[in-house]
Amino acid sequence: MHPIVIIGSGMAGYAAAREFRKLNAEQELIMICGDDAANYAKPTLSNAYTSKKAPEQIALGDAAKMAAQLNMQIINYTWVKSIDAAAHQLHLENTEGSAAIQDYSKLILAVGANPIRLAIAGDGSDDIHVVNSLNDYKAFRSQIDQSTDKRVVILGAGLIGCEFANDLQNTGHSVTVIDLAPQPLGRLLPAHVAEAFKNNLEETGIHFVLGTTVEKISKASHGHYLVTLANGQSLKADTVLSAIGLQPNIDLAKAAGMHTSRGILTNAGLETNLPDIYAMGDCAEVNGTLLPYVMPIMQQARALAKTLNGEQTAVHYPAMPVAVKTPAAPLTVLPAPVDADVTWETEETEDGMLAKATDSAGTLRGFVLLGAAAGKQRLALTKQVPDLIPASI
Repeated sequence: MHPIVIIGSGMAGYAAAREFRKLNAEQELIMICGDDAANYAKPTLSNAYTSKKAPEQIALGDAAKMAAQLNMQIINYTWVKSIDAAAHQLHLENTEGSAAIQDYSKLILAVGANPIRLAIAGDGSDDIHVVNSLNDYKAFRSQIDQSTDKRVVILGAGLIGCEFANDLQNTGHSVTVIDLAPQPLGRLLPAHVAEAFKNNLEETGIHFVLGTTVEKISKASHGHYLVTLANGQSLKADTVLSAIGLQPNIDLAKAAGMHTSRGILTNAGLETNLPDIYAMGDCAEVNGTLLPYVMPIMQQARALAKTLNGEQTAVHYPAMPVAVKTPAAPLTVLPAPVDADVTWETEETEDGMLAKATDSAGTLRGFVLLGAAAGKQRLALTKQVPDLIPASI
């Protein structure tokens, strides 16, 4: 029997391998990735400063350690150029240009998502950092640690942008966050909660410049940058970080004939339309839903492990709240489903607020908890929200 092959060494790829090994110690398992295959938790990157973690302390294990731990062959620094689904073969090429063919019995695409990059004018635009991997983070930290004035401009006031802003502001940096939206976390929060969240972060010294975008980034003297906004304002920066969102990696799947939309389309069994090919993690659009968070990955890995071991299992999505790592404004969000018509009700707490989204039948479909007092209600409220994908019987 040919091996099970996982493409991708991120959280999803390693979670799939780990869960499968709990059920099956012997079946040959191969992981293929374009990077060094270091195993680390990507969510820890956006609060590494506050956690006093140097970049070299973040990885939990290198390729050799992980290969031994999971009894898995790891082929790193290698790209899958194409998938021949009919032949159950992958066409590979490594960094030295050597080509190879890899057979598979089952294939898991855990290829993640790429940062969205804005087209920005100016001779400094090539120096904009994105942090979507540990190597990206090492480059970002190196630049910040060398800068004298510690002025950081962040493009994007979404979840990652706000987490990085809080982490950097906590550690002596001067942070400005720019977003075209009128409020931070625009897709996750109702306006009044977003305003309170923003106020809490502003009290730490973070500046928000909202309702505008960056037009140009020019190099200035002494390694500094001049950031010109569409509203005519200019800002000086030592480092510019782009955190405007992620786009699922669908090119390889699409070229192989898999159905794609925003992500690689799968059913609740994480199956694509091609036989023996599955998708999971940030690249997968499961039953029409993209959830680029940690908890869905763990649910997917557990279900897929059983399927790969011969027990066909659909993924179960219970209500899965997201904790935003902004200690200046502790926040837990359970977004209401996109297609749900909801009404928000808010109550103030001693250090924040609790907002509930209910549908016309009076069912709780989502909530936002701002502050430590509201946060204590997380478990009780989560139990009241229906499953996103019910457990199969």
